Amino acid sequence: MNENKPGDSQNLACVFCRKNDDCPNKYGEKKTNEKWNLTVHYYCLLMSSGIWQRGKEEEGVYGFLIEDIRKEVNRASKLKCCICKKTGASIGCVAPRCKRSYHFPCGFQRECIFQFTGNFASFCWKHRPVQIITSNNYRDSLPCTICLEFIEPIPTYNVLRSPCCKNAWFHRDCLQVQAINAGVFFFRCTICNNSDIFQKEMLRMGIHIPEKDASWELEENAYQELLQHYEHCDVQRCRCKEGRDYNAPNSKWEIKRCQCCGSSGTHLACSSLRSWEQNWECLECRGIIYNSGDFQKAKKHTLPNSNVGIDDCLLEESSPKLSRQSPGAQSKDLLRQGSKFRRDISTILVELGFQIKKKAIRLCINKANIWNSALDGFRDQNFNPSYTIEVAYVNENDNFGKEHPGSRQEFLSLLMQHLENSSLFEGSLSKNLSLNSQALKENLYYEAGKMLAISLVHGGPSPGFFSKTLFNCLVYGPGNTQPILDDVSDFDVAQIIIRINTATNMADLTSVINECYNYLELIGCLRLITTLSDKYMLTKDILVYHVIKRVQAPFESFKQGLKTLGVLEKIQTYPEAFCSILCHKPENLSAKILSDLFTVHTLPDVQALGFWNSYLQAIEDGKSATTMEDILLFATGCSSIPPAGFKPTPSIECRRMDFPVGNKCKNCLALPITSTYKEFEENMDFTIKNTLRLEKEENPHYIVH
Repeated sequence: MNENKPGDSQNLACVFCRKNDDCPNKYGEKKTNEKWNLTVHYYCLLMSSGIWQRGKEEEGVYGFLIEDIRKEVNRASKLKCCICKKTGASIGCVAPRCKRSYHFPCGFQRECIFQFTGNFASFCWKHRPVQIITSNNYRDSLPCTICLEFIEPIPTYNVLRSPCCKNAWFHRDCLQVQAINAGVFFFRCTICNNSDIFQKEMLRMGIHIPEKDASWELEENAYQELLQHYEHCDVQRCRCKEGRDYNAPNSKWEIKRCQCCGSSGTHLACSSLRSWEQNWECLECRGIIYNSGDFQKAKKHTLPNSNVGIDDCLLEESSPKLSRQSPGAQSKDLLRQGSKFRRDISTILVELGFQIKKKAIRLCINKANIWNSALDGFRDQNFNPSYTIEVAYVNENDNFGKEHPGSRQEFLSLLMQHLENSSLFEGSLSKNLSLNSQALKENLYYEAGKMLAISLVHGGPSPGFFSKTLFNCLVYGPGNTQPILDDVSDFDVAQIIIRINTATNMADLTSVINECYNYLELIGCLRLITTLSDKYMLTKDILVYHVIKRVQAPFESFKQGLKTLGVLEKIQTYPEAFCSILCHKPENLSAKILSDLFTVHTLPDVQALGFWNSYLQAIEDGKSATTMEDILLFATGCSSIPPAGFKPTPSIECRRMDFPVGNKCKNCLALPITSTYKEFEENMDFTIKNTLRLEKEENPHYIVH
C-alpha cells in the first residue's frame, strides 16, 4: 500500500502496479477511495486474476468491494512480475501450464493481450491470440483507415486487420482511442459499418470497448443544430410579399422542405403545391433522382397555339409532369422513393429523441383512469413534449394524496393499450379512424395523434394496430389510397358491398341498388349502371366514402397531432421503417431474446442463473402457464421491447429471498435464490401471474373509452 496522502491525487500510486501514471487510454481511469486511502487503475483492477465484482456499481471501487481488493493485493504481493522482477504481479497468463505473472503496465509494455470481455482473460507475449491470414497479396503499404498513415499490411501486435473488410488495416493505438471515444454503441468498422463481427474480433485482440455512450453524445447540446428546421423559400421567384423567410403553417405560405436533403425549401404557393402532403424536391436533388434511372423522365410536348415563353413561367420548381397513374401505382412509385431512405426504425427514433431536453415535466397519473389523467397532463399549459417526462402514480381513493414513482415506459404502454381499444378507432385487429362526433368536438383525435407521437419519441411501445389503409393515407395522402373490404367494420355496409360484388347479372345488381337506393343517395354514390362490370366502380366509391371521406375531419385532426416532435414528417420520409411498428405487432419473445435482453450487473449466484435459463427454456417449450411477455411486463411494465429500446437497460440480480421482485422504474428483475429448480419455478410462476392479475383488477385501463 502506498503511503501518499489522499489529497495528492496526481502522486498517488496504484496499489496493484505501484505506478502513479494517470493515462486513461493505457491503464484506464485512475480512481482514489479517500476513505480507505486506496488508489487503483481501472484496468489493473479489472484484469487482476483473483478478484470478482461482487458489489453494485456504486459500492467499493467500480463494484469491487474494498475487502476483496485488499485480499487481491495481499495475494499479488507474493507473486513476482516476470518482466520487472518486482512483487505485486496480480495478472496471470491463462494459457495452460504457463506460469507467467505480471503487472498490467508491464504486460502492456511487453505486448501482452488483455481481453475486456467474458472472464477478462490475459495472455502473455508467447501465448497471445494472433490474426491469421491465409495469403498476403499486399505488396505495397496501405493506410491506416483511421489516421491514414501508411503501414505494412502484416498482422502484428501493433497492426490489426478488420475481420469484415479485408483491405482495412489499423494501428492498435488508433483503434483503442476510437473505441474509447465511440463506446460500444458506435464502435464499428470504418469501411462497412459492421459492428457485431468487428467488435467480437477487436475484443479478442485486446481492444477495450467501454459500455458507454459515445463521447460526442455526452456533449451538452451536441446536436442542437439538427433540431433547427430550415425555413427559407429557395425558388427562383418567391411570390410571398412577406419575404422568403415568412412561414405561416396550414396556409399556402407554409414552407415545405425538400424531402431528400431537407436543406432547401419552398412556399407551397411558390411551387404550386396544393397541400403539405405533396412531395417536393429541390432542383439539385431532383436532378440526381430523375437521372438515376429509377424514374422515367416526362416527355416534352409542344403547346399548340401557345405564345407563352419560358421566362413567363413562374413555376420552375414544380415537379415534372408524369402520365396520370392509378392510386395503387402512385403508392408504389412513392414507395420506391421511400426505399431510397430505408433506415432502421430504432435509429430514426433515437434521432428524434435528440429533441428531448434534460428539463423534466411531472405527470400525475391515475392508473384506474389512464386516459383522462394523461389528457389532463398533456393539455396542461406547462406541458412541453420536448421535456423529459417523469411519472408519478396517484390513487383517487387515497385520502392522503400519496404519490408513487412510476415507470414512463409502463405509463406509455398502458396509454397505447387504452388508445387501441378506444372509440376513436374501429376494427378488430387492423384499425381505422372512426367517426365520433363528440370526440371530434373535444379535439380528441388531435390528442390521440399527439399521444402516439410523444410515445414513440419518449420510448413507448410499438402501436401495431394501424390498418394499411390508414397508414397509406398518412404517408401518400387519401387521394392515393384505395381501401379494401376488410377496412369496413360496419356489418350492414359490408353486406351491401358484398351483395353488389357478387351480383351475377344485371337483374340482381339492379335489385340490390334499388334496395339500397336511399343509402347510396345519402352518401353520394348513385351512378348510372349500364353493364355488369360497373358494379366494381360502385363498390370502390362506397369503400372510399365509408373508409376515407366519411372520416376526413377526424383524419385531418389526427394527422395534425402526429406532427408533434416531427413524427409525421419522419413517417412520410421513411414509410417502410414506420410501417413495421405502426401496422404490425412485435414478434413473440423467445428465450434467447429475453436472456440477451437482461444483463447481469453484479456477480450472480451461479445456481440461480442456471435456474433462470432453465425457466426461460421451459416457458418456450410450453411447460409453464407464464409467458415471456408476462416476465417482461412484470419487470419493466412493457409486454414487448420498445422500438427505441429500454432505458435503463433491463438487468438481473440475485437476492436471498423466496420470491422474485420486479422494479419497473429501474427495469430490474430480482431473482430468488432457492435450493431446487422446482421451488424456483413455482415461486416465479406464483408471483408473476398473481401480480399481473391483481394489477389488472385494480387498474381497469382496458375498458374502451
